[in-house]
Amino acid sequence: MKKFDNFCLALENLNDVYNYDEPYENVVLTGLVALYEICFEQSWKAMKEILEYSGFEESATGSPRQVLKTAYKAGLIKDEKVWIEALASRNNVAHAYNKAIALDIVKAVRDRYYGMFEELKKEVEKKWI
Repeated sequence: MKKFDNFCLALENLNDVYNYDEPYENVVLTGLVALYEICFEQSWKAMKEILEYSGFEESATGSPRQVLKTAYKAGLIKDEKVWIEALASRNNVAHAYNKAIALDIVKAVRDRYYGMFEELKKEVEKKWI
């Protein structure tokens, strides 16, 4: 599945979040936030593709929130709350010029979101492909 492959590549790149420590230079911080945004985008698009292929019509809306809710109902993701938090962080990327917001996003990636993405990858490989 093309979208899942794209997600896996984005996740590999996101692993770079662990190669840097604070204080981040501006370019590094901006790059880490961008890696998160790309990975999140690829993750929900991969879920959408998998759900559509599996017959879940609810995911056809194109809305990331609806895709996440459907993925949770389908058992594709385990923690709907953290995914909705990740969506809110993705929506805040537009404000990442604010250093505090950017730092919050990177901290969340390191503490919660990277593991969340890893869980998705394992679940898809185990049950959906």
